Amino acid sequence: MARTHTVLLTLLPTVLILIVLAGVESAAVKDGKDSEAQTGASKQVFMPASDASNFFKRRSRRSPRTYEEYYAEQRVKMKYENYLEEERDEQYERTREKSEQWREFHYDGQYPRYPHHRHYV
Repeated sequence: MARTHTVLLTLLPTVLILIVLAGVESAAVKDGKDSEAQTGASKQVFMPASDASNFFKRRSRRSPRTYEEYYAEQRVKMKYENYLEEERDEQYERTREKSEQWREFHYDGQYPRYPHHRHYV
């Protein structure tokens, strides 16, 4: 019962605000001057339909790439692969150094460092 009252008390102000705002009309007043300025701006933004269709016909999804595009894509791939290789090498080096430090710190001198160095198995 308490949940129902809580839900109703939280929803009631929301419903009232929506009812009040539904009755209010827009406060913005449009002049004829603003519409003229907007048409000029829309002419700058939008292009004619013929130009738009030519824009998409110039390069379809299946059209062959030029040599320059192909070569640029290969250069980007090579650069990324080199970057990944460098990152992996650095990560491997850091891991190796950390594990070596851990072994040196925990080595007590009584036993061989690695199990495969033992004389017995």
